[in-house]
Amino acid sequence: MAKSLDLSLILFVLYVFTAAIAMARNLEEESSGDTEFVKASCEITTYPDICFRSLSSYASEIKKRPRQLAETALAVSTARAKSAKTYVSEMTDYNGITKRQHAAVVDCIEEMGDTVDRLSNSLKELKHLEEGESGQDFWFCLGNVRTWTSAALTDETTCLDGFGGKAMDGELKRLIRTHIVRVAQDTSNALALINDFASKH
Repeated sequence: MAKSLDLSLILFVLYVFTAAIAMARNLEEESSGDTEFVKASCEITTYPDICFRSLSSYASEIKKRPRQLAETALAVSTARAKSAKTYVSEMTDYNGITKRQHAAVVDCIEEMGDTVDRLSNSLKELKHLEEGESGQDFWFCLGNVRTWTSAALTDETTCLDGFGGKAMDGELKRLIRTHIVRVAQDTSNALALINDFASKH
């Protein structure tokens, strides 16, 4: 009787162990597939390496879903835009700032505020869309998402334009440019992924 119980216990442990290994392999393969999906999708963007670095850590949440990928890209861009706006806002007190530079910084803060608003609106609108939808409401909402995201990209460019010319060259311009360019790259990538999502409908 005891031997029979021991054998049953051993078989049960082996079964659980085998099932755990199989599950771990499946999860690993699924995770690898999700990451490959993000990498392949990022290839259609203007900045594929930045796209993959920004989004690969969310691969398990994205799970080969184009809408979820576009939504995540927008969320990343929105977060970066908020951070950049905060950073630029702190530059109004930059040591040795000239009157012209100060005016450019103030304008840039306004542009980045518009960027944050537009990207946030795009993100909210995109959340209403489903993978399989393709009706009139779907295209209306998607049109809004594309328009607002494109406008956000224009806002970012306008901010940088304010620092044009040799008179504006220097450390302040370099610091601000570094932050805004990265937001613009993320926004450009998000727009490309939104358009890719649209092309699948």
